[in-house]
Amino acid sequence: MAKKIIYKEEVREKLQKGVAKLADAVATTLGPKGRNVAIDKKWGAPSVIHDGVSVAKEIELEDPFENMGAQLVKEAASKTADVAGDGTTTSTVLARAIVDEGIKMITAGSNPMVMRRGLEKAGEYVVNELKKMGKDIKQSDIANVATISAGDPQLGQLIAEALKKVGKDGVVTVEEGRGLSTEIEYKEGMEFDKGYASAYFVTNADKMEADIDDPYILITDKKIAALNELLPFLESLVKVSKNLVIIADDIEGEALATLVVNKLRGTFNTLAIKAPGFGDRRKEMLEDIAILTGGTVISEDTGRKLESVTLEDCGRADKVWADKENARIIGGKGDPSKLKARIAQIRRAIDETTSDFDREKLQERLAKLSGGVAIINVGAATEVELKDKKERVNDAVAATKAALEEGIVPGGSVALLDIATRMNIKDLQDAKASRDEQFGFEIVQRSLEAPFVKLIQNAGIDAGQLIAKARAASATGQGFNVLKLESVESAEPVDMIKEGIIDPLKVVRTAVQNAISVATMILTTEALVVEIPEKKESPAAGGMPGGMGGMDY
Repeated sequence: MAKKIIYKEEVREKLQKGVAKLADAVATTLGPKGRNVAIDKKWGAPSVIHDGVSVAKEIELEDPFENMGAQLVKEAASKTADVAGDGTTTSTVLARAIVDEGIKMITAGSNPMVMRRGLEKAGEYVVNELKKMGKDIKQSDIANVATISAGDPQLGQLIAEALKKVGKDGVVTVEEGRGLSTEIEYKEGMEFDKGYASAYFVTNADKMEADIDDPYILITDKKIAALNELLPFLESLVKVSKNLVIIADDIEGEALATLVVNKLRGTFNTLAIKAPGFGDRRKEMLEDIAILTGGTVISEDTGRKLESVTLEDCGRADKVWADKENARIIGGKGDPSKLKARIAQIRRAIDETTSDFDREKLQERLAKLSGGVAIINVGAATEVELKDKKERVNDAVAATKAALEEGIVPGGSVALLDIATRMNIKDLQDAKASRDEQFGFEIVQRSLEAPFVKLIQNAGIDAGQLIAKARAASATGQGFNVLKLESVESAEPVDMIKEGIIDPLKVVRTAVQNAISVATMILTTEALVVEIPEKKESPAAGGMPGGMGGMDY
């Protein structure tokens, strides 16, 4: 197929337009006074969204060259969401600012490949400063982080309560509730870092996730390459249930193909998951799963073969969920006394081990087994509200876990504003960096103010009049509570951390890194290639149908 190619100035113009169109839509949602974005669906009511990455995912532009710019920034937003769970709008706003500033400098004659070094050095500087600024999160701050991310104090309190109960390594899942109120329930369960064996097991194509309710769970440390050995077991299973989860060392070849075909045909509902861990640790983790679910590990170490599997060997759970990289067992139906004994055994092993590595792995197992699962059932009045609320709760859970992991920094874009005021080009000048490299550094410095400016604009205030006041206040960790901000004249700086206006360090760090990475790619692109769509020939217009016989005059 023929391709269309554009170069240089035209490339930058198209990419910049694409970035701007996506960023304008996404940035609307930034901050507590950010607005909603309504997205048309081909059927039913439109989705009303207050979540940056969800807006970004919906955007496809008509112009293929502009669309490339939009898709690159969408990648920055998605990566930020995947790693930190929040900060997608900040990442998009930053990327747009860096692209705009960078294109100005390139148009004025700067070399983008040299400028790139300055951008990267500025990124390293910002990340190091954020880490110095970070503070460990107190228990009282957990609800504040969740509230800011979810945009709702009641939801923030519920998320904090759930994480307090299960711990930072525990599992919090978000489900669609049946009523108007949002509630939490706790169940025995665990999560491990191995996902499904094939994407054909997916039940939610939008999120590429699979789940099965009330399954039988077959647990083995063997590789399953053919299902011949399991046929007697499968025949007895289909008489009582169609739901089967297999956790095995590996499922491959004919066995995997047979399971997939039977799932697609509806013979039985299957989910195959790879066993977690390696070596002896894998055997221990499989035993943990067996005790949690009330099953038996089928292993040659215990003299068991796959041909001998019966329904009694299977574990049970309320639900098993998996995506490409993780799996989750919710509501394990094992014997509570055996589970307590297993937890006590792991605690003794932690006390007795002399290896730091072994202790760390044992503590991970203990957290997974003893933490359980908190299920937040999100309630809402309408389907549209429910979907938006569920997305916000998911983001808030991930952001709160990020805060527990790496700590917090002052929120309200104050951390980035403070770093921008302290960034000093003199270090690069002393190192005899080239002019264009210094420009790259300064581009990031100026762009760090963009999230604050957008935050204030969304609150309906002129950011230009407030920025000088904000720069001075940021040096002491002070900023403005946007919810109480009425005018420039009445704006009084407050201590952001004391006010509970905080951001997870991991979220801000990831947003900056991804924004600089994507903006650098855009600024160093000199040619774009797209396919020229084939013109569809319109069918030749036929002549008028002939008259009926005998009708001539």
